[in-house]
Amino acid sequence: MAGIAAIPNSGKPKALIYTPAGRDAWVARSLVDEAGLASIAATDLPMFASSLSDDVALGVLTEEAVRSSDLKPIAAWVSAQPSWSDLPFIVLTTRGGGPERNPAAARLSEVLGNVTFLERPFHATSFISVARTALKGRLRQYEARARLEALGEGERRLQTALAAGRLGAWELELSSMALSASATCKAIFGRGPDDDVTRDDLIASIHPDDRDLVLERLRRTIDTGRDYSIEHRTIWPDGSLHWTEVHAQLYSDRYGSAKKLVGVCSDTTVRKTIEENLRRLNENLEERVRERTKEVNTAHQTLLEEVAQRERAEEQLRQSQKMEAIGQLTGGVAHDFNNLLMVVLGNLELLGKHVAGDAKATRLVEGAIQGARRGAALTQRLLAFARQQDLQVKPIDLAELVSGMNDLLRRSVGSSISIETILPATLPPALVDANQLELALLNLAVNARDAMPDGGTLSISLREEQVVGDDGALGEGAYVVLAVVDSGTGMDAETLKKAVDPFFSTKELGKGTGLGLSMIHGLAVQLNGALRLTSELGVGTTAELWLPATQRRPERAIEAELPIPQAASRLKILLVDDDALIAMSSVDMLEDLGHEVVEANSGSQALELIRSGQHFDLVITDYSMPGLTGAQLAQAARDIHPALPIVLATGYADLPAGTDIDLPRLAKPYDQAQLAKEIAKAMASETVPLLRSGGDAGGSKPRLSKANDVSDEIGDGACVV
Repeated sequence: MAGIAAIPNSGKPKALIYTPAGRDAWVARSLVDEAGLASIAATDLPMFASSLSDDVALGVLTEEAVRSSDLKPIAAWVSAQPSWSDLPFIVLTTRGGGPERNPAAARLSEVLGNVTFLERPFHATSFISVARTALKGRLRQYEARARLEALGEGERRLQTALAAGRLGAWELELSSMALSASATCKAIFGRGPDDDVTRDDLIASIHPDDRDLVLERLRRTIDTGRDYSIEHRTIWPDGSLHWTEVHAQLYSDRYGSAKKLVGVCSDTTVRKTIEENLRRLNENLEERVRERTKEVNTAHQTLLEEVAQRERAEEQLRQSQKMEAIGQLTGGVAHDFNNLLMVVLGNLELLGKHVAGDAKATRLVEGAIQGARRGAALTQRLLAFARQQDLQVKPIDLAELVSGMNDLLRRSVGSSISIETILPATLPPALVDANQLELALLNLAVNARDAMPDGGTLSISLREEQVVGDDGALGEGAYVVLAVVDSGTGMDAETLKKAVDPFFSTKELGKGTGLGLSMIHGLAVQLNGALRLTSELGVGTTAELWLPATQRRPERAIEAELPIPQAASRLKILLVDDDALIAMSSVDMLEDLGHEVVEANSGSQALELIRSGQHFDLVITDYSMPGLTGAQLAQAARDIHPALPIVLATGYADLPAGTDIDLPRLAKPYDQAQLAKEIAKAMASETVPLLRSGGDAGGSKPRLSKANDVSDEIGDGACVV
């Protein structure tokens, strides 16, 4: 029957028939077949009962065949059906309808449950209609089964993820304030898995000094819908003190009414203990240094060990801060921004070919391409902050460096702070490490932002200074001074003296480590320069980096215009991308290279084209797509055609954790030359194993752009704030 889906794992829907008298069996099977079902005829009632299963879509019985029979096996199977199942039965009767006219039918109704009585004689269309109605109901049951299985799988994955992250889950009904909490959540509050825990119990366990803040944050979340996020102290029933971090969101119904708070919690006692130890170390550092100085002859080795330990702690904190800042600055840039640049650069490159004879149009197109490449360079600068390297000191144009960071600085300090720059055009270059200086400037800007919580003005300027004679920290010669001035809260004289000391910080606990200015000071000294700070309470702070000037000119990177390699042969390429603009741009570039292109807007659509038997010489697929990702599509395609060349286009520097795939990688944004080069590589190379198995997958991963080279070096780092 058209429009009726097959039962999972069983082909055509099946009807189980037991009609032993006369021509009933032949008639029933004919009508069942007309209704679009396959049929299984049972020779006796025990066979009928043993043939019942979840794959049976319909049961057909005659009343006289079961009137005096033992129906216990059938009743047992019916009562043991899973929650989603209610197998429909059709009973052919000669004594009139249902239980109200035929008392014997009441017994069958109790045994079979979902039963329809059809009085004979009946028209064939009546039976077919009843059978199709029953089948539609059974198919809806199969859909419910599939949904229940999917929900169960999702719940198991969620619980696994929560357990892996040592996170406790909880829900708070807003109408009744009833709390439900997982065993992990109860353990985080010092309770056992079988303990009954209410909202009032958890509120009462919060440290008295933190309780009002917790309640105020809860009220604000319920009233405004803002996310709930807080860290507070918790007192366990045994009297021990612990730290708990809690996050939650409001859950609303389809009408927008808030119904419950759903959240997670974790025990942060270990981290808080480490932070407290660092704070105490900061408070006692000066006294400890004085004591060690008095005992230098007897404690020299101990002092060296402490210095080494402190350097390791600084390195660990530096890496932690880099990770935090990179996560904030590049969370959405690496993919979305590269996708936009992909469209802009691809279309501009093709447009340039069409206006090759028009000088003005060519100039405008080249200017647009340069602007787009500056956007790509901004992304690469963000990714470069975490590189682990020695200082690479070169002549650098500081005015150009500061101008290039303008967008990054504005994004970092926020819209409430205005940035002013004074950048003379005639300054000499400075001998610095550009990456580290960018990091230092970003640190100073973020410190200034934190000193101006209500907004203000941040001024960044450059000037040239001459040092004559002995100036203490600075040798004689020319310097370029990078000054960062804020209109914030400022520092008093006593605080200013300690500003560059390691671990000293005026920020509240958890908001800073006290290493930012000490690291900038160390960088300035290593560059044979100096960091000078001036500040006044209520007026603001000025930070000046004195950097050695040089007459050497900055090195300029020369990018050779390489010809776009033409296709050695016309290929039939399947291009897969869910972004219509990117797909259109890529198709145009491929067709301009002389290839035949078939476009698919999703992984599932591409898989259908591959399964249809069409021949493709190459597949180019985006990684991030809804439904079927590029990696999943590649796996499915390789199952069908193991030798099919596949290139993965992605805006991610590194694919998400757990993506074990080894395919040629085309980094977005790419131009036509890179696209042609990667096609040539893919067609010239042997088939690359798709999945890694513990070590080298059998070949190196092709890289197309500097963006990929930079991302390989970044690792898990982030810039320090």
